[in-house]
Amino acid sequence: MPHSLLFPAGRWVACLCAGWCGTCRDYRPVFDQVVAAHPGMRFLWLDIEEDAELVGELDIETFPTLLIADGAALRFAGPLLPHAGTLSRLLASLENKAMVAGSADQALTDLVQALHRQLNSA
Repeated sequence: MPHSLLFPAGRWVACLCAGWCGTCRDYRPVFDQVVAAHPGMRFLWLDIEEDAELVGELDIETFPTLLIADGAALRFAGPLLPHAGTLSRLLASLENKAMVAGSADQALTDLVQALHRQLNSA
């Protein structure tokens, strides 16, 4: 089951990583610091292998890859430098404006929908 902190707000952030990835292992405590600094958002840590059924056909090439959405509406999808400041700046920019992601492939859309359903059923 993915690591999650559930809050009533609609915005959520999912970090897609892999247990074998050294960058991901190093990023986990940094990600957890950002989680603590943004108590109004939901956060998920997904291991693409452990959570393969949920991740589905989505092919992740660069780690860490983040998904940021408002409910079921994707706002950001892509790799992000594994630094707390980079993620914090991105989240702050999203709080100040509605950022809309470009078109997403079907696997990404399926994952966003599945995560949205999971967060709403918890």
